[in-house]
Amino acid sequence: MEKWMNRPAWVEIDLRAFDHNVKLIKARIAPGARMMAVVKADCYGHNMRECYKVLKENGVTDFGIAAISEAQELRSYCEPTDRIVMFSLPSVPFVETICDLNIVTLIQNLEYAKALSDEAVKRGITMEVMGVVDTGMGRIGYQWDDPVVVDELYEASTYPGLHMIGIFSHLSCEDFEDKYWSDLQHERFEKVRSALEARGADMSLSSLANSPATSHRPQLHYGLVRPGGSMFGRYQNCCVELPGIEPVLSVKANIVQLKDVPDNFSISYERSGRTSRPSRIATLALGFADGLIRAWGRGNGRVIVNGHFAPTIGNMCMDQFMVDVTDVPDVKVGDECVIIGRQGGLEIRCEDMGNACGTLGNEITCALTARLPYKFIR
Repeated sequence: MEKWMNRPAWVEIDLRAFDHNVKLIKARIAPGARMMAVVKADCYGHNMRECYKVLKENGVTDFGIAAISEAQELRSYCEPTDRIVMFSLPSVPFVETICDLNIVTLIQNLEYAKALSDEAVKRGITMEVMGVVDTGMGRIGYQWDDPVVVDELYEASTYPGLHMIGIFSHLSCEDFEDKYWSDLQHERFEKVRSALEARGADMSLSSLANSPATSHRPQLHYGLVRPGGSMFGRYQNCCVELPGIEPVLSVKANIVQLKDVPDNFSISYERSGRTSRPSRIATLALGFADGLIRAWGRGNGRVIVNGHFAPTIGNMCMDQFMVDVTDVPDVKVGDECVIIGRQGGLEIRCEDMGNACGTLGNEITCALTARLPYKFIR
């Protein structure tokens, strides 16, 4: 093990691949639009501080987060002029902190807009805001056809100390091949946006495009596009794949024990694994407490070791799991196993784990920050 490691399991972040992806995405953005990099959830588990450096090297100055705590972290090292937009709804008790951190927040009612306006006026500052409109996600914001949506958002745009820079909405089905619902959301978004613009509100930095729309649909770009998962190599092998995109994250571990066992030998909790021949079983020192999915055990998953796939066996434990390496030649304690990533010509993607376990690759990478040490490749 290398000196920086504190256990025989780790995450590797390839910042060279991240830089490549950012450049690829930026080249797809429509003229006049800006890239707002979505760095929430510690950059989807890829480490916000390190990814921020790469984003700044690529000229990105707009960043999307989901919680005030994320804005606090980002403000501790970002440039004062960087724009930080919070995607979740703010509330009145936090207007002082929002002003302290200069966060662009979403307006969903006049009560919050008035409270933020009062605080900004008291400080003698101007706070950027965006109106948030639900065009079909069913999550947050004014309903697009609410009779008061245009009136109230326009009123908020006139409050002293506030500068509305556009409206914000989120696409729910843009990664589907059928764009019917996304097109309908676009129509609804445009109806509200154009009505506000007709009244004189500044709509120059309106934002609708998520990762797939950023890569493939320039007509949805408006002022700010919001790539997130695509920066980290998501959306591979699907209808919205971005050619040339590369995975950024790998999970690796060293074998800590090898055990030769007989036929019909039981393994793990509930005796959930059972050999069907004399077998060699390897133990890896990471588990579901490290962000892996428990269902990846019991033969649902596999790792790569010495250029071969080896299936998991038995339920994954909190801190360890076992794989059957009977068919892997020359295996020994200390050999490097790839849980997510590439080795030789073989690859296991976080999406592979997610698909096998009924979840998303993003859920897996977001959870990996719990305990695993990180190694950054530059």
